[in-house]
Amino acid sequence: MKNFYPTGNCPIRDILCRLGDKWSMLVMITLNANGTMRFSDIQKTISDISQRMLTVTLRTLETDGLVSRAVYAEVPPRVEYQLTETGKTLMPHIESLVGWALEHMTVIFESREKTGQLHG
Repeated sequence: MKNFYPTGNCPIRDILCRLGDKWSMLVMITLNANGTMRFSDIQKTISDISQRMLTVTLRTLETDGLVSRAVYAEVPPRVEYQLTETGKTLMPHIESLVGWALEHMTVIFESREKTGQLHG
């Protein structure tokens, strides 16, 4: 039997915690679909994310080596984000999860309605 310990270095917990938040996968999907993007363009694409949450999410993804940030010495300064090679290797797995969610969305929502748990 495999055990998943709550302390120590559990890679499953660690990665799912980082990617399982509300915004990380959406930011990565956006960067994958559009390539290199400026902060304001990412925010326009994901219209319901706040500036603060986008900043926090991008910093976290950058810390994990999934997104790179390039600052250009211009006036005003230009900052661009893109997926790293490591981030790109994650995309087929995220796309597979998105495909699964789309395929099963109706059944899941129907099940939630039957149990009184609506879409959220």
